[in-house]
Amino acid sequence: MAATEQPGTPGSEAKPAVTQEMIKLYDEYTHLTLDRRGFMDKLTKLVGSSAAAAAVVPMLAADKARAAVVAEDDARIVTERVSFPGPSGKPISGLLAKPKDASGKLPAVLVIHENRGLNPHIEDVTRRFAVDGFLTLGVDLLSTSGGTPADEDKARAMIGELKPAEALAEAIAAVAWLKDNPASNGKVGAVGFCWGGGMVNQLAVNDPNLVAGVAYYGMQAKAADVPEIKAKLMLHYAGLDERINAGIPDYEAALKAAGTDYQLFVYDGVNHAFNNDTSSARYDAKAAALAWGRTIDFLKGALA
Repeated sequence: MAATEQPGTPGSEAKPAVTQEMIKLYDEYTHLTLDRRGFMDKLTKLVGSSAAAAAVVPMLAADKARAAVVAEDDARIVTERVSFPGPSGKPISGLLAKPKDASGKLPAVLVIHENRGLNPHIEDVTRRFAVDGFLTLGVDLLSTSGGTPADEDKARAMIGELKPAEALAEAIAAVAWLKDNPASNGKVGAVGFCWGGGMVNQLAVNDPNLVAGVAYYGMQAKAADVPEIKAKLMLHYAGLDERINAGIPDYEAALKAAGTDYQLFVYDGVNHAFNNDTSSARYDAKAAALAWGRTIDFLKGALA
């Protein structure tokens, strides 16, 4: 997905093509140290004008207006807002979803969000897992900081202010809550995206209650910590995601050395966040569908 062309309507100017350089610039802004002003200045230089830059930004960013794959009122599932005590004493909240006509105990899945918090897209992903037969908790790891805000720039800043050990402790508490939920069969897996993918790797190292983990383009655990992993792992990476992929060789070598049960897939020609259908420039439908199918099959087997 090196570039996408957005044709204009008759009599209008076509939107600029999104290039890989623009996508890398956006990644630097959303994941590294580039601030908003610096991002817009560099983007303007790339596309030639501030007007063109303003037209490109919505193509790079997530679009909240995009329709959900599974609607909030989908008749196949039931959902509710839940909260439970966190390790700090403050409540942790999230969206709980499960199949409407389920019989018996269900395999449980914790969904951990990107660095934008528990936004509508991740709530949609949570509902998708429920449709596929799981008791699913989309956790908000910004709960104890006041909850995920509507402003994604603010959410990213709040994620950056979290103390990693405290966020991990809250994720461990979420796994324990799902494990003990009356609707759960006691087996819990975790699926995370971007920042949440890195959190899944950390959960695998630090939480013996985790049965299975699926990390989408997430930062790897330290090689020295890999022997602590007891969970089965499935790791999805984007072929063009140089920043995250730099950690693959050491991580995979450590997984092999430790005898960890893992599967690792690299999807050629796609970008970081390829699963996020609200980001038109980076979403890749083919890779997303393939990874999703693999994830569902993996979790059904591991959590049965």
